[in-house]
Amino acid sequence: MALKATIYKAQIQLSDMDRGVYGEHLLTIARHPSETDERMMIRVLAYALNAPASNDHGALELAKSLWDVDEPDLWQKDLTGQVMHWIDVGQPDERRILRASPRAERVTVISFASSTPVWWSAVASKITRARNVAVWQIEAAQSQALAALAQRSMQLQVSVQDGTAYVSEGTRTVEITPLRLNPV
Repeated sequence: MALKATIYKAQIQLSDMDRGVYGEHLLTIARHPSETDERMMIRVLAYALNAPASNDHGALELAKSLWDVDEPDLWQKDLTGQVMHWIDVGQPDERRILRASPRAERVTVISFASSTPVWWSAVASKITRARNVAVWQIEAAQSQALAALAQRSMQLQVSVQDGTAYVSEGTRTVEITPLRLNPV
């Protein structure tokens, strides 16, 4: 018998002063049985850091990456179905990233494991030729602290200022500073 996804709900109050994006976002997250709290919360963070100011060019959505290898973790499609933004979490191989690059206007990869420097050194020279790919690293200690905020029903406040995200749930706050790995 196959294991089913566990449903999580997140209400996000977003104040992104760097991009001028503010609002409330409601997420329903289908957590795959093999997914950790850490990975799930990085997906939530990726949503908050990339939520568009408006849905005029399509909404940012959680996709089915763990169920369907042809989908990212998150994506934004315009009203015609064209992929505007493809977002992968973790350490995808370079072939996956290079396949996504011509399919989307922008590709973002957010790596969060302590092994990120080893992974990046293996794929950096291949990925840098794709001009629409941005690769970010979240320090392992920060992503693990973020994982501690995971609950089945979450009320998160996310404030972004000067490149640092502050994620709060109740009285607990986690500071996260993504580091860009590839040149702009």
